[in-house]
Amino acid sequence: MGLPKRPLGSSGMGITTIGFGTWAFGGSGWFFNLGAQEDRDSIAALRHSLELGINWIDTAAVYGLGHSEEVVGRFLRDVPLAERPFIFTKVGMVWDENDRSKEPGRNLKPDSIRRECEASLRRLGVERIDLYQCHWPDPTGTAVEDSWSAMLQLVNEGKIRAAGVSNFNVDLLDRCEAIGHVQSLQPPFSAINRAAAQDEIPWCVNHQTGVIAYSPLQSGLLTETFTSVSKLAENDWRRNASDFQEPKLSCNLALRDALKVIARQYGTSVSAVAIAWVLAWPGMTGTMVGARSPAQVDGWIQAAQLQLSKEDIAEIKSAIEASKAGAGPIHPGTANSTAK
Repeated sequence: MGLPKRPLGSSGMGITTIGFGTWAFGGSGWFFNLGAQEDRDSIAALRHSLELGINWIDTAAVYGLGHSEEVVGRFLRDVPLAERPFIFTKVGMVWDENDRSKEPGRNLKPDSIRRECEASLRRLGVERIDLYQCHWPDPTGTAVEDSWSAMLQLVNEGKIRAAGVSNFNVDLLDRCEAIGHVQSLQPPFSAINRAAAQDEIPWCVNHQTGVIAYSPLQSGLLTETFTSVSKLAENDWRRNASDFQEPKLSCNLALRDALKVIARQYGTSVSAVAIAWVLAWPGMTGTMVGARSPAQVDGWIQAAQLQLSKEDIAEIKSAIEASKAGAGPIHPGTANSTAK
């Protein structure tokens, strides 16, 4: 399947509008886990996504405290070099090996960034990371200029191809850009969580910075399969998330149900419609979606080819207003025209 591609900033990488997110591959036993996951199912889902045309995988050191990267590394060993996808990972969330259930801390000190990069390279089994991203801002007092200089040094050394950030605001983006170009921003973005469309995505448009959104399905809320928090694993972090509790939950599910009407018109899933809505925003390069099995990939892959009409966008705008779900701008305006 030939999926549409868009340029990721000025990195020279053309990425499919949908990438594969591997948070769930971390399995259980860590603070932000999504429940148990079998490695063989993870690898089967990855293999299927590449067969369907996806050309990038997004992971992070903290997912499963290194385990997600190890699973991706095992998968890559069986993929010929010429057929390998781009590998994106993240730095800056450091865990305590003596208490793996404890919430990881945020650390973007230059020496920690270098140590993490070397560890990620080993786990992934690659010589160079295609996109290395600061996972979250450092709250400990480390100057972002020092952190970003360390990232750019890794580019200069050939350990990473491009450097980006995740969850950064405009002030931090400006401070990084003053030192060296920020190739990408990874913000949360969905029909429920629309905050990044206010300032960060326009900033990226003005600076030729790619945007690769995460959680376009709002951690599973914008899918047909979600029914009740009680169905989630006992240690699933979503049980305590505000979007999964009242009064927000009813608003969110009302929006999800409204998307079913559009999904039926196209003979597709609510997930595909929700993802296509994200991809319609100007400046959006792509979005990552997770899956635990090949069947789950089949549930959203159609989004890459789905072009929502002006009428669809207007209908979703009305549904957002009626449901009162989430916050942020509600209409993407002119559809992104950078797809190839």
